[in-house]
Amino acid sequence: MARARTGLRVIGAVLAVTVGMGLAGCSSTGGKRAEDARRAAEAARGEAAVTTPRWTFAMVTHSGDGDTFWDIVQNGAREAAAKDNINFLYAHSDEAQQQAQLVDSYIAKGVDALIVTLAKPEAMKDVVGKARRAGIPVITVNSGSEQSREFGALTHIGQDESVAGRAVGEELEARGRTKALCVLHEQGNVGHEQRCDGAREGFGGDLQNLYVDGTNMPDVRSSIEAKLQADPGIDAVVTLGAPFADAAVQAAKAAGSGAEVDTFDLNAKVAAGLQDGSLGFAVDQQPYLQGYQAVDLLWLYKYNADVLGGGLPVLTGPQIVTQKDAARLKDLTERGTR
Repeated sequence: MARARTGLRVIGAVLAVTVGMGLAGCSSTGGKRAEDARRAAEAARGEAAVTTPRWTFAMVTHSGDGDTFWDIVQNGAREAAAKDNINFLYAHSDEAQQQAQLVDSYIAKGVDALIVTLAKPEAMKDVVGKARRAGIPVITVNSGSEQSREFGALTHIGQDESVAGRAVGEELEARGRTKALCVLHEQGNVGHEQRCDGAREGFGGDLQNLYVDGTNMPDVRSSIEAKLQADPGIDAVVTLGAPFADAAVQAAKAAGSGAEVDTFDLNAKVAAGLQDGSLGFAVDQQPYLQGYQAVDLLWLYKYNADVLGGGLPVLTGPQIVTQKDAARLKDLTERGTR
């Protein structure tokens, strides 16, 4: 895919340069067009499309190691950073106190802006306040939409987890499911609790929570398998992250269960599962947009004092995707943007 992108950039650069040469002999309007063509050529080569200072933005998330969801968030952030002439830094920890310490270290380094997640809001409250007192603008992404404004962030970018949960419950209802299992892989994550609570609200049947250790995939599989064996009436399993969907599929097979497996979030494996029917549906919150918008909105704030949202979150989801969407999404997930 990288070779294909390079080819497109070369073609784009050649076209832009050709257009610029053709307009070079024009008057003042032609001069502007030539400048636009020059900027288009720079963008085609992956260069910054702006001439603003080389600001440094840092993102600190609650991701654990190897979580493909956060790879997609980073892809979006890095694409926007390249366009906006931003030096982009990234760090993560699934331990709340360590995440706060990482944010604190970036404050000490004097970064120009911060992007953080609030999966465990109370652990992050003080350090977000410290950033604001230091004059460092903060945007929150993905989790903590209810606390974002209270903590002093400019805005929040992500999906409303309760709304997304209700969409899942309604989809389960529409599919005729009667008893569902909601698998929470990170205890204490407020967004995960909101997803399952929302699903329970939108679902006419019975929905139970199952807490598993998301850092131990064999434990995830065995816990789901044991629950399905103990309760054959469960006809749907909902996982809260794409990497756990496959574990649930394997667990259902091992338990001899006919339960449909559905999931929050999307990656290449989930798209393939939707396509072959091993997964029923997925809830896409468009993580690429979360990273891209966060960097872009911070650049707009630094450059033009712009703030989007009007005090409300900027929503990137939920979008329910099914087998009919899988073929197109598979190509996009393989390039790391969906």
